[in-house]
Amino acid sequence: MNNELPLRKIIHVDMDAFYASVEELDYPELKGKPVAVGGSEKRGVVSAANYEARKFGVRSAMSGYLAKKNCPQIIFVKPRYTRYKEISKRVKDIFFDYTDLVEPLSLDEAYLDVTINKKGNPSATLIAQEIRQRILNEIGLTASAGISINKFIAKVASDYNKPNGQKTVNPEEVVPFLEALEIRKFYGVGKVTAKKMYGLGIFTGKDLKEKSLEFLEEKFGKSGSYYFHVVRGIHTSEVKPHRIPKSVGAERTFSENLSSEIFMLERLEHIAEELERRLKKSNIAGKTITLKIKYSDFTLQTRSKTLPYFIADKGLILETAKELLYQEKMENSVRLLGISLANLNTEKQKTETEEDSVSVQLRFDF
Repeated sequence: MNNELPLRKIIHVDMDAFYASVEELDYPELKGKPVAVGGSEKRGVVSAANYEARKFGVRSAMSGYLAKKNCPQIIFVKPRYTRYKEISKRVKDIFFDYTDLVEPLSLDEAYLDVTINKKGNPSATLIAQEIRQRILNEIGLTASAGISINKFIAKVASDYNKPNGQKTVNPEEVVPFLEALEIRKFYGVGKVTAKKMYGLGIFTGKDLKEKSLEFLEEKFGKSGSYYFHVVRGIHTSEVKPHRIPKSVGAERTFSENLSSEIFMLERLEHIAEELERRLKKSNIAGKTITLKIKYSDFTLQTRSKTLPYFIADKGLILETAKELLYQEKMENSVRLLGISLANLNTEKQKTETEEDSVSVQLRFDF
C-alpha cells in the first residue's frame, strides 16, 4: 500500500439549473418565475427546473402532470439541446484556458485538475472563483464549484453552497468534513441505499466510518469497499480528459402505455436498430445487455445478461432483449423501454485500485 495520496487539486464545476438558466438567459421575461424544461402534457417529463420551481417540489424526471399539480403557475418550455450544447462548449472553452485536464460529466458539469495549471496559480480556490466569474461575465450564467484533494470530495463540496457559490475542503479538513456529512449527501448514495444505511444505523460519515470493510462488503457488495474508502478521503480516480463510455444505450417513452408484449417487441426492434447505429458510429461492441423497463406507476426494473463474446449487431441485441423481456411476467403496463450494452471493448483493466493509497495527512495551499 502506498502511504501517500497523490497531491492533486481538483475542482468540480456545476452549472446552476443549466437548461432552465439558458432559457432565462435567452428569454429574460422568464426570470423570477417557476420554469421547467420539458413536456407539460400528461406523458411529458421534466428535464430540468429552475430554483423557483424547485421550491414547489418540481424536480427533473418528474412527470409534467405532477409538476403542474405541484406548481399550477409553472411555465413549461421545450428543450433546445443544440443551444445547450453551444453554451456548454463556451463554458468548457473557459475551463481549457486553465488546464487541459478537463473531464466533462455532462453538458453542465465537469472536473478540472489544476494541480499544475496554465495560469501558474497555486490556489485552486482562486482559480475556481475566477472561472465562475468569467462564466458570469462572458456568458451570463452562474456556476457553483467544489474544491478539494480528489474528485469525490470536490463533487460533494460543489453542492454545498449552491446556487452561485463554492466550497473548498482543504487537506486537513477532509476527515472532519466527511465525518460530519449526512450520508444522503455522499455522492453515489441514492435514496434506496440511504434508506438501507439508515436501517443499519448509518446517518453520517462518522457512522459509516465506524463500520468495518467486511461489514460494508457483506451489506453492499462491491460498493461496500467504495464506501469504506471514500469516507476516509481515499479516492484515487484521476481526471480523465477523454472519458471512455462504460455503456451505450437507447430508449423510448411511449405516448400510451403498452400492456401487450407483442407491441413491446415491435418497439424493441426500433430501439435495437437505434442502438446498433450508435455502436457502429463509434466502432463499439459489448458483452452485457440490459433491458430497462419503466412501468406506468414509474417503478423501474432492469434485467441483464452477459454473453461470452462481443456483439454490436441489431439481430443479436434484439434476440437477447427478447429473452430478457420474457424472463418474467410484466408487473404492470409499460411506459418506457430501453436497451443498453455494457462491458464494452473500449474498457481497459484498472491498474490502480482505491486501496492503493490510504493517507490524507497532506498540507499544501488550496
